[in-house]
Amino acid sequence: MSRKPQDRRTFIKTVAGGAVALGSSLAGWPGGRSEEAPARVVRDGMAYRRLGRTGLLISEISLGSSPLPDPDLLRAIIDRGVNYIDTSHSYENGNAERRIGQLVRDVGKDKLHFSTKFHVAPRDTPASIIASVRGSLRRLGVETIDVLMIHGAESAAVVVDERVLEAFEKLKADGAYRFKGLSCHANQDEVVRKAVDCGLYDAVQVGYNVFDIQGEGGVVETYPDYLGTSGLRALIGHAHAHGVGVVAMKTLKVGGRRQDLAKYRTGSVSLHQAMLRWVLDDERITSAVIEILNRTEMEEDLGAAGTKLAAAERATLVRYVRENGTDYCHGCARCRKVCPAGLDTTGILRALAYSEAYGKTGRARAVYASLGGAEQAPACRDCGACEQACPYGVAVRSGVRRAGLVLALPGLFASRE
Repeated sequence: MSRKPQDRRTFIKTVAGGAVALGSSLAGWPGGRSEEAPARVVRDGMAYRRLGRTGLLISEISLGSSPLPDPDLLRAIIDRGVNYIDTSHSYENGNAERRIGQLVRDVGKDKLHFSTKFHVAPRDTPASIIASVRGSLRRLGVETIDVLMIHGAESAAVVVDERVLEAFEKLKADGAYRFKGLSCHANQDEVVRKAVDCGLYDAVQVGYNVFDIQGEGGVVETYPDYLGTSGLRALIGHAHAHGVGVVAMKTLKVGGRRQDLAKYRTGSVSLHQAMLRWVLDDERITSAVIEILNRTEMEEDLGAAGTKLAAAERATLVRYVRENGTDYCHGCARCRKVCPAGLDTTGILRALAYSEAYGKTGRARAVYASLGGAEQAPACRDCGACEQACPYGVAVRSGVRRAGLVLALPGLFASRE
C-alpha cells in the first residue's frame, strides 16, 4: 500500500505526541499523566522504575520467557512483585504467549505488563506483520499488548521501514498495542540511535551486562573503556534523555564455555547477583530481563532488586571480565562488516553462546541453521580481518570454527536439552 509523504509525517507526529497521553493508564499510580509517575518506587520488597515516557512502572527484575518457568514457579515470581514479562511470537512455538495469557487471566491484567515481538523478513508485507501480531493477541487472549516490539532489529533501515510503520499504524488504530519498541542484538548504536531520533519508539531492549564494565580509571585489560569505545554509554544516555525506556537483556551473560562460577562469589553475594546489581546501578536502565527456572534462581536473582553494588563486588566483576572477556561477543557487528566472505560472524557467535553459555542447544542449532548452517565455517578464509576489527580482543575465528563443529552435528549436545 502506497501512501503520501504527508500521511507518513502526520502519523509520525501523532504517534510521537500521543505516547505521553497513553501513559495515563498506568496501573496502580494515581497520577494523571505519565510524567507525574515517580522515577522509582519500592513496594513490598520489589523496586519499580518508570519505563521512559510510557509511564509504566515495571519491576527492576523482569522475566524472560524463552523458556518460561513451570506454572507454580511462574505464579510465585509474580507474587514476589515481578510485573513485567518479555516474550515473542517465536518463543516455544507460541506456547510462551499462551502461558502468559493464562497467567493474565489468573492474576488479573492490573498486576502484569508484557511485551511481545514480531520478526521482519525481506518477504514480509504490512499484512503479514499484522497477521503475526494478531496471532500473538489470540495466544495472549488480550485485546491490547503493552509494548509491541520489532524482534532483533539489526539495521537502521528496518526501524523506519514503510512496511513496519504501516503495520504499526494500522495496529494502533485497532487498539492492538499501547507502546512500540524494538529489541536489538547487534549493531546497537546505529539501530537504537535511529529509533530514538525518529521519535517513533517508546522503548528499546538492548544487550547490556557486566562485560560492558569499566575498571577503576576506565582500565580493563581486554578492552579499555568498552562503553566509550562502543558508544553504549552515550547511547543509553541518549535514549533516556529523549524519554525512551531502556530494558537490559542478556544481563546474566557468562563468557564462553560453562565454567565454575562459585569462585567469583564475594562473601554471600553470587556472581549473578553482582551482575544484576551492576546493571541496575545504572539508573537510566529501567529493568533487567532474566530467565528464572527454579526456586534457587528465584531467590538469588530477585534478591538483587533494590540493592546496591558494593566496591568488593565490583572488583570481583572486573576480575571476572578480565579472565573471560575474550570469550564474549558484544554484538557490535564490526567483524561482520569487514568479513570478505560475508559471514554473519555476530550471529554465529550468538548461536554458539546459546549452546555454551546457556545450554540452549536446540535454539543454538536453529539460529545457526538460519544463518546457513554447515556452509558457514568452511567459508571462513581465516584471514583475521574480523579479529583486527574487533575492539575487544574476541577470538572470532576460533568461535566460528567451534560453531561449525558443535552446532552442525546433530545429537552432539542432546544430553543437555
